[in-house]
Amino acid sequence: MTTYWCERAWLPDGVAEAVRIEIADGRIVSVTANAEKTGTILNGLTLPGFANGHSHAFHRALRGRTHHERGTFWTWRERMYSLAARLDPDSYYRLARGVYAEMVLAGYTSVAEFHYLHHGPGGKPYASPNAMGDALRQAARDAGIRMTLLDTCYLAGGIGVRPDEVQQRFSDGSAEKWAERVALLKEDDLFRVGGAIHSVRAVPEYELPKVDSAVPKDRPLHIHLSEQRAENEQCEAAYRWTPTGLLWDYGVLGERLTAVHATHLTEQDIKWLGDSRSGACFCPTTERDLGDGIGPARSLLDAGARLGIGSDSNAVVDAFEETRALELDDRLASEERGRFTAEELLAAGTEHISAGWPETGTLAAGAGADLVTVATDTVRTAGIEPSGVLFAAAAADVRTVLVAGREVVRDGAHVLIERPETLLAKEIEALWQF
Repeated sequence: MTTYWCERAWLPDGVAEAVRIEIADGRIVSVTANAEKTGTILNGLTLPGFANGHSHAFHRALRGRTHHERGTFWTWRERMYSLAARLDPDSYYRLARGVYAEMVLAGYTSVAEFHYLHHGPGGKPYASPNAMGDALRQAARDAGIRMTLLDTCYLAGGIGVRPDEVQQRFSDGSAEKWAERVALLKEDDLFRVGGAIHSVRAVPEYELPKVDSAVPKDRPLHIHLSEQRAENEQCEAAYRWTPTGLLWDYGVLGERLTAVHATHLTEQDIKWLGDSRSGACFCPTTERDLGDGIGPARSLLDAGARLGIGSDSNAVVDAFEETRALELDDRLASEERGRFTAEELLAAGTEHISAGWPETGTLAAGAGADLVTVATDTVRTAGIEPSGVLFAAAAADVRTVLVAGREVVRDGAHVLIERPETLLAKEIEALWQF
């Protein structure tokens, strides 16, 4: 049994003072407010760990390297494909190690990795068919973060378009062959396997239910949905449905489905997602970076959908920035303040269900022991109300992080990986030396 005493902690019924949290075997055993000061002292405000519901780890190497031409989402994508062509299992492991360490330092304790870089150049399978996925699994374990590998089915270069040379690395040729490869992945205590449909552009309509049925019902299924208006236009021209409507028609919507981005939705799309209790994962810092637009977060929540957040391209890795952006971006779109309560924002930021870890995300007995302690005496957080931390704090204010009861960040430094910034600089520079 390990005991922590929190100066303040955000419990299910609000912020409490002098909270003792007892942990054993990776789970919270008891939570007691107004307790005597015993055990390890955590000064500041302790929160449940944040959930990163959508990540492409290798995109981190694009940060600060796509601003020279004005361009579009589609020209950005070409540079991303150029980067993808340079990675192999060894380089991907080294890069991802640094990326996942950065995530833990920023307050994330789980990550749903939307993984589609499966094969070698030209689409040739590696001797170990899941070499790239295994590289990510090991990188996450080394960095101390929970991972759900959302192994992604990616079969086409667009609706009715064959994959190009780079996209051949993403494709298994059919949903059946994709499922056969995914079935070889083995889970462990901090690693789970879910699935993803890359998008309605990359998976033909007749393959959608095959992917859905291949993913176990107790594991998440994600899809990029209506990120760009062009995607909607292409889908409606080919199928006479919006992307959401196509999923509804094929019976793919449901509680274990998460629509990533969900930016350009019709009122009927919102109703379908809400009625089915699907999730919606917003990635505000990436959506800003790519000029995607502002999605209808408030409307989706009101309709019954679950909200979560993700770092996506990792242009920014900061759980606080991503979470408060739900409110701040919705203010811009609606021209109103107070779109979300602090409690609603925390629920979205700690929404581990879509990330594949439903037992995590609250400071309560029986929950997974994922804790994040934030300093409340920095230049950003000094003088704020405790619940205002979601509007004021930054990744730099994170002092302690526990994942499954294991201390991974102490005094703002990563315990398992020394100087992740040096690792990231070295690996990213090497990738761009081609």
